[in-house]
Amino acid sequence: MRITLDPSSEPSPSRSPKDELEWLPLPKHPLFTATARPASTAVPRNLLAWDGASRLYFWDANARCLHRLSLRLGDPDPSSVLASSPSKVLQADAVLDFDVHKISINRNGTAILLFGSERLCVMYLYGRTSKKDVNLICRTITVGSQTYYTGGNDIRVLQALWHPYSDTHLGILSSDSVFRLFNLAVAPLQPEQEYYLQPVELGRSRNASSVCPVDFSFGGDHLWDRFSVFILFSDGAIYVLCPVVPFGSLFKCESLLEIYNDVHTFGIQSANSVAASNSKLAISWLEATFPELQNQETEGDNLSFLRAHAHALFDASLVLQGPLRRVGQEGNEDSVGRSAECEGRTVSFLYNLVSKDSILVTAWSGGQLQIDALADEIQPVWSVGSPPRLRVDSHDQILGLAMICESIAISRLWKLDHNAWLGSPPPLLRLAIVDLALPRRAESGYNISLFIDMLMPERIYSLHDGGIDSIVLHFLPFTSQTNGKDDTMKTPSVHPVLNTCQSGFTSEPSLCGFVSLSDSFGYSWIVAITLSQECVVLEMKSWNLLLPVSIDTEKKPIPSEGESKERDIPTIISRELLSGPKEVLVPQASPSLRSVAADSIEGRSTLHQYFKLFHETYVEYGHKVYLELKHHAPQLKKIINDQHSRLGDAQQKLLKVEEREAILQKRIDRAVQMHNSLEERLQRLRNLPCAHKKPLSRAERQFKSELDNFKEVELDALHSSVDALGARLRRHLKAAKANHQQQKIPGKKSYAGDNQISMLKSSLEKLSLVNTENSKKVKLVESTLRNKERSSRESSLPMP
Repeated sequence: MRITLDPSSEPSPSRSPKDELEWLPLPKHPLFTATARPASTAVPRNLLAWDGASRLYFWDANARCLHRLSLRLGDPDPSSVLASSPSKVLQADAVLDFDVHKISINRNGTAILLFGSERLCVMYLYGRTSKKDVNLICRTITVGSQTYYTGGNDIRVLQALWHPYSDTHLGILSSDSVFRLFNLAVAPLQPEQEYYLQPVELGRSRNASSVCPVDFSFGGDHLWDRFSVFILFSDGAIYVLCPVVPFGSLFKCESLLEIYNDVHTFGIQSANSVAASNSKLAISWLEATFPELQNQETEGDNLSFLRAHAHALFDASLVLQGPLRRVGQEGNEDSVGRSAECEGRTVSFLYNLVSKDSILVTAWSGGQLQIDALADEIQPVWSVGSPPRLRVDSHDQILGLAMICESIAISRLWKLDHNAWLGSPPPLLRLAIVDLALPRRAESGYNISLFIDMLMPERIYSLHDGGIDSIVLHFLPFTSQTNGKDDTMKTPSVHPVLNTCQSGFTSEPSLCGFVSLSDSFGYSWIVAITLSQECVVLEMKSWNLLLPVSIDTEKKPIPSEGESKERDIPTIISRELLSGPKEVLVPQASPSLRSVAADSIEGRSTLHQYFKLFHETYVEYGHKVYLELKHHAPQLKKIINDQHSRLGDAQQKLLKVEEREAILQKRIDRAVQMHNSLEERLQRLRNLPCAHKKPLSRAERQFKSELDNFKEVELDALHSSVDALGARLRRHLKAAKANHQQQKIPGKKSYAGDNQISMLKSSLEKLSLVNTENSKKVKLVESTLRNKERSSRESSLPMP
């Protein structure tokens, strides 16, 4: 077998033969045998990344370097995973003095993202060899340092993902409710596109959690999904931005033509004026972003991919479509976000494309997964009259854009076959609510991360403090309908893959790395790294996992008792011999035979005939029995010995049971005594005055649940909003001072910056007032509850 290595891993002339590569099972690699335990943290970590081919990357938190391992999947055994030893060490050319929480690799495997608590860096995986050792020194850049992590960490990065259709674009969602797209090849410090999210309309107030984003995900390779960004907020509401396209990214021409023809067929020719207007905006955006699209339609050019040009509508901004509601629900606010089965707050989000179905998975801190599917196609929507802010060069070419994306309320209900290009967001079809049955926590809940199986997209992995679970979807609305499967909705199957709970208690994350591997032969593995830097490799079965269970519906006759006993008897002697010899048919004798002497000729003839008949019947039968018993003697001896050994084992077990009977009797006596003692204590506790307090009424229970929700979710959301506004205020103050010092014109004052600062100050003061009022309300409710409890105790005391 030929092994192909990259140039950086080829042995140098000075390398000794001992330093040659050695292929070892991945769990036994020297890199994963260290006993050093990194500092535990409540933030979930994933320090593993795979390029989709043959290279696995692991970030060493202690040495602050990146390890690259070449893998052999399914060689020599189909279930084995081999790794090259020693690993290649990649070091940054700058000092990385922050903790890395997550790493992810881009589409073509040339750069890796280092997501940290204090910085966001990108390391390019091809560098120069160090002069001191054989390590690679890789170029490392910082992303968005002018926007994030400036000063007191007020604007936090919530999620950062590589764009699936670009090797250089990075999408970042931050705590100030802004989604930014960075082009690392042009300007890693300044965003290429900025979208300021306004999920609540002006003049309408909702919970603070409804304006705090949590996670986002890019869409998949399906119609307008490839231009969409799905954003999850803390209250469970999901919004969509469409279209969002990185400048210079490549898309398949065939897919773009499908979208282009769809708009012409169902949009332009629509009798509805709103649908015609929205479709015209979509066509103008497509023709300006992909100018070659018209040539493909008219001249029939054979281009495989088209490059996206920098373009934005000058008089319109994108609409923040949402919140997405379930099918059959009206447009009230109570139908958005949280389901009755879900507890806590949202912690992560996943978009998964399975054939023709777009699956959205929301993870809650209480340990529940909310699985929905889009019931209709996503379409772009613009808000005309809200122009974006553009940044252009000297040739009027667009370098960047920024816009405010507001949510528009749509009071009309969703209707089938009458919803195309009317601007309403697609509804959701609820597939399942999966409860992972995690131990209850009194703290802020669980951090759950979601991953897709590389080989089978119907399988989703959930990584949490208790281990790893596998969720397999058996029902997909559009895919099942296309394949002609049964239309009945089947619940997904949940299987625990790796359990890290000890005695049903979890205190902190136990895993710091997870990745899903697969090869071209249909084999799949998962790799997990523990906090003690131990590696776990598990082969995941994919064959026949989605096939339905075959049940034989034909009724078979129930065997009788005699037949069942006959079936249980082992076949040692044939049925023919067990039934005995055949019946002998004695020939009829003449009446005068009794008077014939035995030594006469006639008597001798008759006796000879009888003897011959009996010999053929009984002697031959006896000979057959002898031969068969002789043939089966070893088997009978083996069965008898087996029975004797089983009898000896049973006698030994009986002796052990007799020995333990006394111990068990003592334990039973102690348990009975303890039970009686607990019964007496329970009776005494029932006689106490506080045991007779009245239960909370329905309104009080509802108010208590609202207080708990406010304590868990709303306060955090308010704090994050105050921090984001404070960061914006300080940034604007710095910008205003710099502009005032650099561009100070005598006799002329600029009031725009002062107005913005005053508005920010007033907003900050309002939020502070709301926070103080809510704190007073909480204290008032607590004091009222204490007074009620005290009064109930006093009323329940016996009168003297």
